Order: sequence, then C-alpha cells, then structure tokens
Amino acid sequence: MAAKNLKDPNTGKVRVIEDGNPKLGAKRLSDGSESLFLWYYGGYSMEYDNSQDKMTPKYDRYRVSLKLYLTQNPRTPFERQCNKDTLALAKKIRFEREQEFLEDREGYRLKKDRQINFLDYFQTYIDNYTKKDVRVLTMALNRFKDFLRETPEYNKYMKTIKPEQINADMVALFTEYLQSRSVGEGAKCIYQRFKKVIHYAINHGDMVKNPCEGISIAFDKNILRKEWLSADEIKQLLATHEEKQNEDVRRAFILSLYCGIRFCDVKDLTFANVDYSNKILKYEQNKTKGHSSKSGVMVPLNDALLSLIGEPTDGNKSDLIFHLPSYTMCIKSVQRWVKHAGIEKHITWHCARHSFATNILNNGANIQTVADLLGHSGLKETAKYTRAIDELKQQAINSLPTFEIA
Repeated sequence: MAAKNLKDPNTGKVRVIEDGNPKLGAKRLSDGSESLFLWYYGGYSMEYDNSQDKMTPKYDRYRVSLKLYLTQNPRTPFERQCNKDTLALAKKIRFEREQEFLEDREGYRLKKDRQINFLDYFQTYIDNYTKKDVRVLTMALNRFKDFLRETPEYNKYMKTIKPEQINADMVALFTEYLQSRSVGEGAKCIYQRFKKVIHYAINHGDMVKNPCEGISIAFDKNILRKEWLSADEIKQLLATHEEKQNEDVRRAFILSLYCGIRFCDVKDLTFANVDYSNKILKYEQNKTKGHSSKSGVMVPLNDALLSLIGEPTDGNKSDLIFHLPSYTMCIKSVQRWVKHAGIEKHITWHCARHSFATNILNNGANIQTVADLLGHSGLKETAKYTRAIDELKQQAINSLPTFEIA
C-alpha cells in the first residue's frame, strides 16, 4: 500500500505503511530513523459529554511499538536490504497480530465463518449514517447494484456478494461504469463514498484486503462540464409560467441563478440572513462550514431580488424564506419548467450556480470578485468558469462569416 499520513494527536503525523487492524505505521525520529509500530482500533462507545450536553463517541485506539527501525533515505545496498528485511518482518508480525486481535475480540473462527452480504452491509452503514452526504452514499450503493446487474461478468452477484469477492478488477470496471453514468465530479464523489464503506469494513475486520488500492477517478477540475443557462435563456425561463408551478421552487431557483447559491444553502435561508438596510444577503455555506475560512458569503442584492425574497410575516426573521419540498421534487419541478420554456438542456439545481458565475464573468466581473461571491477559498476552483468564457469567445469568432483573401 502506498504510504499516507495519519494524524496522531500526541505526536503529530506518522506514516501508514500497511492498512488493516492493526495498521502498520512508522514514526520519524530525530536521529534520522523511523520507528515501526502497530496502531489498533478497538471500536467505540457512546459516553455523555458534559461540555456539549450530549452523547459523544469515545474511540478505543492505541499504539504498540515493534522495536523495529528503518533507515530514512537509505544510501547503501546494505541499508536498503536491512530496510527490506525489517519491513517484511514487521508486515508478518502485523498479519499475525491481526489474527490474534480478531480472535480475542470476537473469535476468529466465528469471524471466518460469518456470512456477510456486502450489499446489506452497505445499507446498514447508510441506515446508521448521520452526515449530510447520506444521499450520495445511497447513490453509491444504487450505482454499485446497477453495475452488478448490468455487467454480465458480475450479475451473478446482484443480490448477494461477499466482501472477499470484491476485487481490484471489479472495482476498476466499476469506476469505468461510474464515469459512463456521471460527468465531472459526480463519478469521483460517488466512488469516494464507496471507498468510505470499504475502509470502514477493513477497519472493523469485515474485509481483509482493500480492493480499491491504487484505483482512482481523476478529472480536470478546470473544465466546466455541467450545463448552464445563458442570459437570454434565463430571460426565456423567467417569461415562462407553468400551471400549478410551485412558487417557492420558482423563486428559490431564480435567487440561485442571480446569487449562485447551492440548493443545500438556499433551502436553509431565513429572513435573518437578509440585511435589508444594506441590501446584502449573508449566509454560511453548509459544504465548507467548520473547515474553511471562506465559508461565510455576502452577496449584494438589488431591489428586484429583495422583492423576490420578500419580508417575514409577523416580523419573525427566523422563518424560512422558501418552503421547499425534497431535492428530488425540486429538481423535477425545475426540469419541467425548463422543458416548458423550450430549453433543450439537462438542468439541475447546481446549474444555477454555474450559470451565475459564467454570466457575470461574461459581463466583465473579475475572477476574484466571482470567487468571493461563490465562497471559493481560492481561484483554482473559479478558473473553470473562465475556461467556459474563453470557449464562448471562440464560438463568437467562429460564428462570423468565412472569407478568403484574394
């Protein structure tokens, strides 16, 4: 397994050499060597935390030194051979300790004979998951089921598959399948959630080998792959009214088109987010809250947007601005609206954010301003919109009549 960093709260970063339970790791010493150790994970228990006034997990993790050492940056054949022999011994010890750990914890024979259906295991993981990306986790399971069903080589596993039956060849084909079903970052996000469950199974002794090792999904972040609406298409959409259209969905999507707000943020907006006197919308992005210094966003509002937002009834600023149904229902409503407007594009809610960025750049806004309005922590993520503008300029030039010089 390729080395990676693991954060040790007591000693800083250490290098993971081999995954499993225990993991084999190495800690850099001041004398230029590395000390090898085993890092055990014994599960967790829920305990009451007085400071937070709630039950919180207490994890059982501990390290055991192997009293074995590696030479950093070996220069001689002797040092390289010593490192190789020491590493082979450490890996052998890790494997033996893993078997002992399984036997002590729940009985190795019981573990070995236990029948696990990975599809059920995945669903159980989702059922106990509490974070906001649970929708993407569910999508990852459904895509894996679709992959098994639609791949002749593996459709025998579409109802039951054991963890040990998932191998690198299968995962490689699965990543190709994901990329055939999704564009841009979608395939990568789904695969990341799939790997999250794989790692969980490994850390809990339910899977011995990581089938995802060395297999990744890469894409050019600087290319804008999703559809977006031009200024003329937005006018066309706003001029279109559907019978029985959900007005809150309509208003919220328009605000996203003119402010670049994600669905997960617009659904949580309250009137307290609006500074009416200074005409500013202030909110914190759910996606980056707690781990980015740029999670807070301020967007100037004009009179039309203030009218779109409206004011709270009874002066209660804690009320939601938009009372939206589920994400799926909102998307269906938007797509019906787009189709009714005669726009032949596959539009999702996130396309409103892309449309906002592309259109204001096309109107002359500088990239730093756009990055600030979108809440990006740097310009790298915003750069893909400038690429889209360059393509528009090229299309404009190409639209001119051709000519020949005599």
